[in-house]
Amino acid sequence: MNVLNVPEPDFMQEEEIVLFSDSVGKWIDEHAPPEAVQSWIANSSVPRELWNASGEAGLLGLSMPEADGGMGGDYRHEVVLMRQLGWKGADHFGISLHNAIVMPYIWHYGTEEQKARWLPRLQSGELVGAIAMTEPGAGSDLQGVKTTAIKTGNQYVVNGSKTFITNGQLANFIIVVAKTDPSEGAKGTSLIVVETDGAEGFERGRNLHKIGMEGNDTSELFFNDVKVPGENIIGGGEGQGFIQLMQQLPQERLNIAVQGVAAAERGLVETIAYVKDRKAFGKRILDFQNTQFKLAEVKTKLTVAKVFVDHCLGLHLEGKLDAATASMAKYWVTDIQGEVIDEMLQLHGGYGYMNEYPIAQLYKDARVQRIYGGTNEIMKLLIARTL
Repeated sequence: MNVLNVPEPDFMQEEEIVLFSDSVGKWIDEHAPPEAVQSWIANSSVPRELWNASGEAGLLGLSMPEADGGMGGDYRHEVVLMRQLGWKGADHFGISLHNAIVMPYIWHYGTEEQKARWLPRLQSGELVGAIAMTEPGAGSDLQGVKTTAIKTGNQYVVNGSKTFITNGQLANFIIVVAKTDPSEGAKGTSLIVVETDGAEGFERGRNLHKIGMEGNDTSELFFNDVKVPGENIIGGGEGQGFIQLMQQLPQERLNIAVQGVAAAERGLVETIAYVKDRKAFGKRILDFQNTQFKLAEVKTKLTVAKVFVDHCLGLHLEGKLDAATASMAKYWVTDIQGEVIDEMLQLHGGYGYMNEYPIAQLYKDARVQRIYGGTNEIMKLLIARTL
């Protein structure tokens, strides 16, 4: 999608990346056309078979090394997938959370036994991943989680509840943020994997009804004396969870920024097509100076956003993206995403408020971007600490 006419950075212009982007786009056209996405929205979930098809196509575990059961790519491949999903309106599919949030915890921190046990099954689609951070009483404040995983003999007993969990209805591999020592606060936090198939005491609550991103299953999860093998603590030892979370959250926030730019680019394509076709007072909507000025503002803001995100991508590929800069990308891009999509909906007039027009879905989907991954207010606090 070249609506912004911004040259891609050199690292995204390598032939293998360009060819991969083309192939991903074609795969989405085949497996997630607009009518399929509408069925996801109607059913509040993607079909389970889509995960299996993704594994067969080599779209799961993109950035995991082949030696560990992945596809042998790097973060650029995840960016390609996120962009193509956004450009084609298929971003309700929670594949990027599985790929670029869940699997990295296992690869970065898992023991060799954990990697061998889980990564190949996550890559094939046998396991669908989720990460359970948020609780009814703890959102952006991860130190406030109440879920516990208390060791009893050679296993842990997990108790607590989680909410707003992406992939929650379909996931059978859930990384749970829990207190293994509630008296230690953040130092007592661990990440423990619950494989839900056959797990007694594990319950899925409602598939939550949202105002946007309706095609993605988002759920409440309940853990009632769920027994988990002792070897399911990520990294093999207790008390490492909070550090692991803090080290991986910058990539999660960069993911959100990448997705925000891609969705807004799609909105611009849709809006330009609309204002070229729609007429009022005897001329095209595009021919009004107000329309031209508004779209000039939108294109400028999105160009700045894309250039900054590309800069962050370069830093991340070099291992230099710090938490504050990632927070800047997440907060600023998602604020801009909401702002420009609102402007573009206005240019559609009453039709922009109709669900049959893509801009209406983009408008609804954009709102949560400022909330998940840490609210934008929390992002500003993190940035302010560097002053």
